[in-house]
Amino acid sequence: MNQQRMYQIIRMPHVSEKTARLQADSNQYVFEVVRDADKAEIRQAVEGLFDVNVEDVRVVNVKGKAKTFRMRQGRQRTWKKAYVRVQAGQTIEQLNAE
Repeated sequence: MNQQRMYQIIRMPHVSEKTARLQADSNQYVFEVVRDADKAEIRQAVEGLFDVNVEDVRVVNVKGKAKTFRMRQGRQRTWKKAYVRVQAGQTIEQLNAE
């Protein structure tokens, strides 16, 4: 897989209290990924970009919510996130919340 496709697949890390807890407790990282990516592509992208060994990848499709913006109906976008577990003893330094 080429470098450009890797950067397209991994859009950004998803940062929240839950993801910080997952990083500390179970060595998992959460990324927002492109909607057409599958588990194998996500695994290759994370291993290639961050130089770690991936144990497990779980993928969740997050459905966009209906919202009201200034008295007008709108809809947030639907997106996909990936829970990536790396091997014990390895970390992704750019994402550590310490």
